[in-house]
Amino acid sequence: MNINVDIANTYIFSGKKQTLIAALGVLLGMSIYIFMNCLVLALDRSVTTNVFKNTAHIRVYHEETISKELVQDSAARFIIVNPKVVPQSNTIIDPNMVSETILRQKEVTVVTPQVNVPVFYNNGKSQISGIAVGIKPSEANIMYNIKSTMVAGDFEALNTNPRGIVIGVRVAERMNLSVGDNLNLTSAKGVNRTYKVVGFFKTNIAALDKTKSYINLVSAQQLQKEGASYITDINVNITDPEDAKRVGKVITQLTGYKAESWQEANASIVAANKMRFIVISLVSSLILLVAGFGIYNILNMTVSQKINDIAILKAIGFRGKDVVKIFVTQAITIGAIGVTGGVVIALILVTILKNTYVGGDIGYFPIDYEGRKFIQGIVLGLLITFFAGYLPARKAAKVDPVAIFRK
Repeated sequence: MNINVDIANTYIFSGKKQTLIAALGVLLGMSIYIFMNCLVLALDRSVTTNVFKNTAHIRVYHEETISKELVQDSAARFIIVNPKVVPQSNTIIDPNMVSETILRQKEVTVVTPQVNVPVFYNNGKSQISGIAVGIKPSEANIMYNIKSTMVAGDFEALNTNPRGIVIGVRVAERMNLSVGDNLNLTSAKGVNRTYKVVGFFKTNIAALDKTKSYINLVSAQQLQKEGASYITDINVNITDPEDAKRVGKVITQLTGYKAESWQEANASIVAANKMRFIVISLVSSLILLVAGFGIYNILNMTVSQKINDIAILKAIGFRGKDVVKIFVTQAITIGAIGVTGGVVIALILVTILKNTYVGGDIGYFPIDYEGRKFIQGIVLGLLITFFAGYLPARKAAKVDPVAIFRK
């Protein structure tokens, strides 16, 4: 065994240039593979985090019903009917019972009701349209982590002030408001109420920051001229957001209401994440595979150049599997050098980007050290180098020393 390793090391150091080129190929392939996969995971996480600032894992609501297109009468004739939305209340009947039913599911962590109210924000002569979201502050904060987005004021003030309102920072800028000012809201039902601004939030999503506000659930019901049982949405968070579709189907069966997963509500974002993952994974894997072909070509050339040496080894008693071990050891050594260097380069690249401030709403570049991708890259790199060495090694193992000596 030691002799096989010694011979492999001799081949490695006797062809230093070839060894260095092969190791550099693996190094570049490995560093790009790890770096790009860390990048795509971080970007996906950043996008998903922004989605969950405004969207629950599952939204339960009363879906509108469409009338049937064809109605068959007793004479077996079809009457064509213009399909349209059937008029009905969009509220959830007995929301407390529905919430309790959902909360009994083991995957569910948070359940909270919500009322969305289209409003006009009025401050003097200034008026802009937006949406006031009626919430239970403590439950909504657990679901959306609203406190982390606060840039002024105190979100907790909503618990103690029934006429308090927390508004998006762009709304505050457009209406020239400060914490403690009064803001008048007018709903589509014609209800007019004045609220006290207790804080500003900033999600870094312009569409939300310039239109959205949070008020107490009771205040939202009053703006809609409705009672305490008026609930338009029940928002649900679960332990694993990726399992939202399956859990949503279970909730629909239990409650009879539409349970829309965040993936369904943000289908374009999910599709973009998948496309990005496929492209980056494919490109980085191909680069690593090309590095494997580089090792294969070098070892294949080594077998051709050392054919006489191989014949002598077999003539003095080395078996085919010994020859295989020699060249596989050589390949694994080159691969280990390249993988180690690739990991170091990937760590450096991730560290540089992680500490790069890009400004705007993003702040620092969204990337992090993904341990799973580092391990995955190391395993994949060593596997590729193993097979890159094994294939020419099999060829070397089949060498007939007698035929070589005759030449």
